[in-house]
Amino acid sequence: MSERPSFPARPVFRPWRGVALPYQPRSLALLAIATAIGLVLAVITLLTGGFSISPLEVWTTLWGGSDQVSTLVVVGLRLPRIVACVLVGAALGVSGGVFQGLSRNPLASPDIIGFTSGAATGVLVLLLVEGAGATMGLSAGAMLGGFGTAFVVYLLALRRGVHGQRLILVGIGVGAMLSAFNAYLITRAELEAAQTARIWLHGSLNGIGWAQVGPLAMWCIVLLPLALLLAPRLKLLEMGDDLAKGLGLPSNRAKLQLIVVSVGLAAAAIAAAGPIGFVALAAPQLAQRLARTGGIDLLGAAAMGAVLMLAADLAAQRLLAPFQIPVGLVTGAMGGAYLIYLLAREWRKTD
Repeated sequence: MSERPSFPARPVFRPWRGVALPYQPRSLALLAIATAIGLVLAVITLLTGGFSISPLEVWTTLWGGSDQVSTLVVVGLRLPRIVACVLVGAALGVSGGVFQGLSRNPLASPDIIGFTSGAATGVLVLLLVEGAGATMGLSAGAMLGGFGTAFVVYLLALRRGVHGQRLILVGIGVGAMLSAFNAYLITRAELEAAQTARIWLHGSLNGIGWAQVGPLAMWCIVLLPLALLLAPRLKLLEMGDDLAKGLGLPSNRAKLQLIVVSVGLAAAAIAAAGPIGFVALAAPQLAQRLARTGGIDLLGAAAMGAVLMLAADLAAQRLLAPFQIPVGLVTGAMGGAYLIYLLAREWRKTD
């Protein structure tokens, strides 16, 4: 009796075997330096401003032993703004890193692909059409708008798999249409509501409190660790779909998981602070270049995103004091110069 021929078993992808998380010495050094710079920026933000306060008074206030004015300034105004900067920057940095890794293109980010415009559409519909103002309601609107846009872009880009360049081009087209729709909503709104929406569209942390930080922190606590757990899959996808499939990774499912996490992070940040550009584009690239990693370092991208947001918000508060600039205008100005640099770099590579 002849033996039954045996076939090699299909490899099963196990993220905890054979693929190391990108925590190399240079990545850890970058994380430590970024943390130190972020702490310095946070301390400067706490101590300076229209109401000057000494380090001893800040310490006393944080432990509940100061007067009501100092408590209002430190705990009610400055501290939630600092926490929001860190969370928004980390969320946008990781979101941009995921998109750049999936598309293998340094110009990919949620604000360029159009997911930011979609999340903004969800918030504007609630603000201008439904008249909603609750923080959780705006967060839900941003999530619905962001995921709805991602679903449309994913379906339009889905042709024998989702390829990075097609995803970017489809996303740019969808984002342009949504931006036009957002402008239409503002033109049809009442004057006061339109002014509020226009300020929000510039990206602003003015007046942010613990009520806005709470939902943002909840989403970040869930999604940021999930993104780090999916980092090995992103590493394999950066090497190419064929190699990832050869190692047993279901590439389309992995891409969908990463896109869902990335869109969720971007939508949570937008719901809290409005559409803020540049951070998701630059943070992953700066982390990759400073740490000299072979691919996208999500932990470094989160740290760089937090530092960029802290620096931009400090500049927004102090450049024209006592007037405060929306932080989105500062990051937009920085992002324009950085985008020109990236385009020039890509053109030199092509030539």
